[in-house]
Amino acid sequence: MDESSLYHYDLETKQQSTEWRHNRSPFPKKFRVQKSAGKVLASIFWDQDGNFPIDYLAKDQSIYAEYYSSLLVQLKDILKEKRHGKVTKGVLFLHNNAPAHRALATQKKLAYLGFQFLDHSSYSPDLALSD
Repeated sequence: MDESSLYHYDLETKQQSTEWRHNRSPFPKKFRVQKSAGKVLASIFWDQDGNFPIDYLAKDQSIYAEYYSSLLVQLKDILKEKRHGKVTKGVLFLHNNAPAHRALATQKKLAYLGFQFLDHSSYSPDLALSD
């Protein structure tokens, strides 16, 4: 499981990008100086067979233990639907050490859902979460 911020921009239309110029004049260089139109936080779960984009959180919201626990319930339902037959022995679950992930409510929800939680080592800049 990982969370990542996604930025989105309002693209320029063809009409907005047109300009008059001479045939031999060089094309102007365009730089993106505009700020993004918005940002969302994507919560993505994955396994060896692919990923499950679960939710997109609005710009001014945060992930708390209750919200994260609801994502885990959604994940369990998706696993039953898309990976039926493969989840018979349970789920080994790895996520980082964020406060919402370490909260007691989250730990109880993982146990209730039958997910076996794998401890994540302290932050290491040379390893990605999935390594």
